[in-house]
Amino acid sequence: MDPQFWLSRWEEGRTGFHGEAVHEDLVRFEDRFLAGGPHRVLVPLCGSTLDLGWLAERGHEVVGIELSPLAVDAIWATAGEAPVRDRHGDFQRSRAGRLTVLQGDVFQATPELLGPFDRVWDRAAIVALDPERRVRYAATVGRLLRPGGLILQNAFSYDQAQMDGPPFSVTAGELQTHYAGWSSELLHKEVLTEGRMAERGLDAFEVSCTLLGKPA
Repeated sequence: MDPQFWLSRWEEGRTGFHGEAVHEDLVRFEDRFLAGGPHRVLVPLCGSTLDLGWLAERGHEVVGIELSPLAVDAIWATAGEAPVRDRHGDFQRSRAGRLTVLQGDVFQATPELLGPFDRVWDRAAIVALDPERRVRYAATVGRLLRPGGLILQNAFSYDQAQMDGPPFSVTAGELQTHYAGWSSELLHKEVLTEGRMAERGLDAFEVSCTLLGKPA
């Protein structure tokens, strides 16, 4: 989607895609995803998710990347923090404690600017992007993750003839294409037939959580 689409969603308060709790898959698979920490964790397209604070409270160094300045302000309002703010490359950076938030375009993130990460928590980030941007996104994330690092991937799949995204349908096969040569383990899959997506015309909506490992 065009970046203006997401900026408008925040400006209009249309942020129903955000939960009011830490994502259940992050909690459920903490031991698998975050063993051996503390880690340096990237959360791309983070919105104002509570997952950022949850990770930081557990001792990890957390970096969120988010396009909307309104979402960034919401992160710090929830945290009750007055962060230090400065420019970092093409990003507006805000920092407090173990949490750093970069406001700007995720495609401007490079290892030279941000350094390497041990873990990436993709909380339905890839499904927010159209097919062309998904290719660029996976390449960007892959470069930022160190060899041997892990991605915990939350994704959705459905019959896109019944509904156009976002969120877009991203199948397990597509993930394997984006992360070719990586290890892949399906940790959880659930098919929903009721709820918000059913109201948009879907017969079924598959939610999955996959652990992806970059070759060492």
